[in-house]
Amino acid sequence: MTTRLLSSFSARPIAVTLMIGVLMSSGAALAQKAYDPGATDTEIKIGNIEAYSGPASAYGIIGKTEEAYFKMINDQGGINGRKINFISYDDAYSPPKTVEQARKLIESDEVLLIFNALGTGPNTAIQKYHNAKKIPQLFVATGASKWDDPKQFPWTMGFQPSYRSEARIFAKYILKEKPDAKVAVFYQNDDFGKDYLAGLKDVFGDKASKLIIAEESYEISEPTIDSHIVKLKATGADVLVDITTPKFAAQAIKKVAELDWKPMHLLTDVSISIGAVMKPAGFDASEGVLSAGYLKDASDSQWANDAGMKKFDAFYEKYMPGANRADLNLSYGYAAAQTMVEVLKRSGDNLTRANIMKQAASLDFAPDTLIPGIKVKTSATDFAPIEQLQMMRFKGGKWEMFGDVISADTGG
Repeated sequence: MTTRLLSSFSARPIAVTLMIGVLMSSGAALAQKAYDPGATDTEIKIGNIEAYSGPASAYGIIGKTEEAYFKMINDQGGINGRKINFISYDDAYSPPKTVEQARKLIESDEVLLIFNALGTGPNTAIQKYHNAKKIPQLFVATGASKWDDPKQFPWTMGFQPSYRSEARIFAKYILKEKPDAKVAVFYQNDDFGKDYLAGLKDVFGDKASKLIIAEESYEISEPTIDSHIVKLKATGADVLVDITTPKFAAQAIKKVAELDWKPMHLLTDVSISIGAVMKPAGFDASEGVLSAGYLKDASDSQWANDAGMKKFDAFYEKYMPGANRADLNLSYGYAAAQTMVEVLKRSGDNLTRANIMKQAASLDFAPDTLIPGIKVKTSATDFAPIEQLQMMRFKGGKWEMFGDVISADTGG
């Protein structure tokens, strides 16, 4: 009897220990999953705001490309078993409408984050709102330098190279090729345009007032910018720094050619799409235009055997048949969506907004459509994912790269 009691007593701690072990392991498994609104066991809800209409509607293809990319990911089983629910609204590139759409996405649709919303003005209108609510405003589709400010705005991160950095590279190129240049700056009258102007002056320094002989701005509500180009030609400038969005860039290139004005023409990289800008402007008119880029052009034969571009081609054929392959915005949308997917993969089952930002701030990743040698690289103190560019010239209907990949940090 005593022996039986002892054996019974000694068995109980073992059973209890096993029971506790099972409960603890179950608890650990449960603890591994953490969700904020917009994430569940089966879904990740991502918001987006795009200019499908209005003066910047040429960028609408970016949202459509991202939607198609996420569909491809869902068809492949999703991310860690979860499907992406991509909700994209039109704001017509109007900041008040952006505010309305952001509130709808966050407060009604309850998205986990807003991804790649378009435009400097629109994103400025919602930046404080995002940061007050601690909801990621991730990989915004604008190169304003202010998105790289993790101390002030830890919930906002840019994507493409900053306008100010690109302008510094342009300024260095101008000083090297035309040290006595007479520079006309044509820019959009908002943070986008003013960032470029500031970048040029960063490098020109004390020489800025001598080198820049004209500063001319335009409003996005203007139907045509022809009169501005006529005015700038009359200044006698031999360099034109053209800081315009696609619709106006095409108009500017065309008008410069019509006037038989032949300045060194430097064009912002946001408007270098062959399909959306150079072709409408006319290939002859576009010949010799300069820019700096970081994306592969899907219509350029130099990438025919490139491994990343082959993946893009497979995506394009299946998910975007009929789209204008020559539109560089497809490469951009693909790269942004691929980077978003990378962040979500790294987040695993910890789909909290804080962890999303943590993963976004620790990237060293090369999307398929970025020029070789250029990467998406971030840290907790560096919220500027792409900081490298390569100079290029439009020649014979395509962009030709020249020189080395340049770090926008140092300009060298």
